Amino acid sequence: MGSATADVADVTDKRLLRGARTRKTVLKRAVDIASLDGLEGVSFGRLATDTGHSKAGIQTLFKTKEALQLAVIDFAREMFIDNVVRPARSAPRGVARLRALLDEWVVYASTPLFAGGCFRAANLAEFDGKTGPVHDALFRDQQEWLEVIAGELRHAIVNGEIADLDVELAVFQIDAVLCAANTALRLGDDSAVSKVRRIVEGLLTAPQ
Repeated sequence: MGSATADVADVTDKRLLRGARTRKTVLKRAVDIASLDGLEGVSFGRLATDTGHSKAGIQTLFKTKEALQLAVIDFAREMFIDNVVRPARSAPRGVARLRALLDEWVVYASTPLFAGGCFRAANLAEFDGKTGPVHDALFRDQQEWLEVIAGELRHAIVNGEIADLDVELAVFQIDAVLCAANTALRLGDDSAVSKVRRIVEGLLTAPQ
């Protein structure tokens, strides 16, 4: 027979495992809702209805709506890294990796990874005029992505792959093009992909 301590530990482990599974199920649904209706559209009641879990159980996991929204942002960020940033790391740094990032982003937005397309595009506009932890988390996520692009541009310049350029301006242009492409793709305009490629390639001119 197992000891009482072992039995308690086993029960605790099973509860933690169930909680982790429930959390993942809820967040998977929540990122899709947020990509379609924004983070304000994410609620305990809606998630309970959509996932079949109890509203009280979901509230126990996340406590407050703000905590839930922050968890959704983190979950979406990890999904984006796993599906866009990490796969591109197999390419050499500089122009090759920048093109790989673009290729992975196209798959991310076209498939799409989230039901409503780009998670960031769906939520930044909703919180850009607000203050607080949710705004700050979205802003940090956006800045991390832009810095990934900037880092590859700087590497390409230093190594003579492309002509010197204003990196901040180039990053702004690339981000603007990707946001526009996301909208176009949601409207069924598949030509947006080739337009993105042409515009980005226009920035990657070889040094004279």
